Amino acid sequence: MIFEETRKALKRLGLPEGDAFDLPSSDKRFPDGAHFRIECPTVNSAVAIEALLNRSLEMGITINRITETFGMFRHTREEIKEMCKLCHDYGCELLLSTGPRATYDTGATVLSEQGVRVSYRLRGQEQLIRAIEDIKRGYELGCRGFLIYDEGMLWVVNEMRKNGDLPKEIIFKTSAHLGHCNPASVKLLKDLGADSINPIRDLQIPMHAAIRQAAGDTPLDIHTDNPPGSGGFIRTYEAPEIVRVAAPLHCKTGNSVIGGHGQMTGATEGKRMAEQAAIIVEMINRYYPDFKQSGKNVADMRIPVVV
Repeated sequence: MIFEETRKALKRLGLPEGDAFDLPSSDKRFPDGAHFRIECPTVNSAVAIEALLNRSLEMGITINRITETFGMFRHTREEIKEMCKLCHDYGCELLLSTGPRATYDTGATVLSEQGVRVSYRLRGQEQLIRAIEDIKRGYELGCRGFLIYDEGMLWVVNEMRKNGDLPKEIIFKTSAHLGHCNPASVKLLKDLGADSINPIRDLQIPMHAAIRQAAGDTPLDIHTDNPPGSGGFIRTYEAPEIVRVAAPLHCKTGNSVIGGHGQMTGATEGKRMAEQAAIIVEMINRYYPDFKQSGKNVADMRIPVVV
């Protein structure tokens, strides 16, 4: 094998020696023993959440996590409280997205060809402070999980969580918009305090298998379908193998029914997201019937509260 000395050096650092082309099965699990959970992102209104959850009940599937991506600070108190109540009554997690982020800021870089390098990160210390205030507002309204778009913010809020400046029971998920796509980057996010990690959307299965080796017990959040705005690829038949090599895993599904991440979604999109999620669950159960999905109200989940 070429590059042997470099591969050995990486192994000494606790990283895989390469992408895992042998596709080993992961022996990691969620605390309840489950291989996978279902996460639906870009569910950006209470109406969309209600439609998604109602349709999931009709179809006999379980949604374990809902992620809002429009921007927490763009929702009224009443809307956030209703989102929390819907997820609380159903028994699933709700993660709200922190901001203000670069796309909502006054800077023009994010609109340029170089903008992908800024992504949704925070510009300046004042925006970092405001994003922390966003978490405090969301917590007060009942949310217990938050989506993070900035590595520096992740370090700060994890330190604040450890020292009691933020509640210890909240969780932080890192977004695919951070652009991380290799085992070393994933290990960095884990060490910074991420409770689940979303790599970029187009990684191949051997890459996911190698990332699992660096992520330890931290769950990965991997897209099984995407809107045209982020590639449009739908990985329905790959989903079972992704779960096998990368468990514990949130299968992120439903976004193929919309045009792009971060857009406002309503009842029609919510219903169709549930139907796409049902296809992913069907495929996993069809090819790996022994794989376990978490149910509702699992002990380690951060179910929102009603305030």
